[in-house]
Amino acid sequence: MRVIPCDGSPERVGELDVAVRAMLAGGEAVAPVGPGQAGPPRDPGPGQAVLGTSGSSGATKWVQLSAAALIASAAATHTRLGGAGAWLLALPAYHVAGLQVLVRAWMAGRRPAILDLNGGFDPIAFNAAAQQLASEPARCYTALVPTQLVRLLDTDPQPVAGFDAVLLGGAAAAPPLLRRARAAGVSVVTTYGMTETAGGCVYDGWPLDGMQVRLDGNGSIELTGPTLATGYLDAPEATGQAFHGGWFRTCDLGQLDAQGRLQVLGRADDVIVTGGLNVAPADVEAVLTGLPGVAAACVVGVPDPEWGERVTAAVIPADPGHPPDPGALRAAAHHLLTGAQVPKEIILVDAIPLRGVGKPDRRAVRSILAARTR
Repeated sequence: MRVIPCDGSPERVGELDVAVRAMLAGGEAVAPVGPGQAGPPRDPGPGQAVLGTSGSSGATKWVQLSAAALIASAAATHTRLGGAGAWLLALPAYHVAGLQVLVRAWMAGRRPAILDLNGGFDPIAFNAAAQQLASEPARCYTALVPTQLVRLLDTDPQPVAGFDAVLLGGAAAAPPLLRRARAAGVSVVTTYGMTETAGGCVYDGWPLDGMQVRLDGNGSIELTGPTLATGYLDAPEATGQAFHGGWFRTCDLGQLDAQGRLQVLGRADDVIVTGGLNVAPADVEAVLTGLPGVAAACVVGVPDPEWGERVTAAVIPADPGHPPDPGALRAAAHHLLTGAQVPKEIILVDAIPLRGVGKPDRRAVRSILAARTR
């Protein structure tokens, strides 16, 4: 098995790209690992990729993905987007969303353009790479997380608007961000999926060809289809809990509209129980990010002796020099939310801690807000 430490540099990603191409053709297994990761416990055999995922638990699980699952995902993506094309990799390659860019480029018979992430994401460097890619005759694609898209829109939206499609995933995208991007001409496609499904498998609420979505009796999302992982390497108990009868149980809550389109409501363990009522943070965040003066929001439950949990929001001002008044935000939220959903407190922050490829770190936010509201 090729264990390849990925530091974001094009040299390391190039090494991984060669290994991935060999693995997809039936060669030895490959395991891209990020900073601080030691690597999988053993070699799963040829034609396999192994990626570490921690979810919200913090404990690494090693997801085993077959070449067939990765190829099925890439093929379904190209079908949905209208054909294969040139790809710009702007995400860490040790996450499934980044790895899939390499797989899709291989399927298109091309080498991916690789953004240097060794020093972090640079919008200027992305725009330069995007403009170079746009000069080619092929269709052009990239994949981003919401924080990257915000920075690109703030810098210069024209280069990112030149892509035939921009896959947006890793974390929920606030409706105002989607409206702003589409108004700037960016062809955003929202994606939902995880490492266990070889990346995004539901685009703009609709499952990719071959994939199916259903909800269990508690409203949790379950997924099936050819992109599912084999399971967790050397973790039969965890595999048995998550995979059953060809379906994968996610930890996310959702709802299906009359046409069968999926709306993801957030993780089941993120639901706030306040005064005996359940509050989905995503519903509150969608309202707060739509208010004037708000750039981003993260809503969590802070322990409270009276309510059990107190709905509390961390808000990043759109203009730090002229931040919105938290009291005015609460008053505005009262008109758009039910009583239990309205945050008891809104705390202005400079940044929201992130984990993975852009998901809010709710544990860290909860600790920060608990300390600020004592």
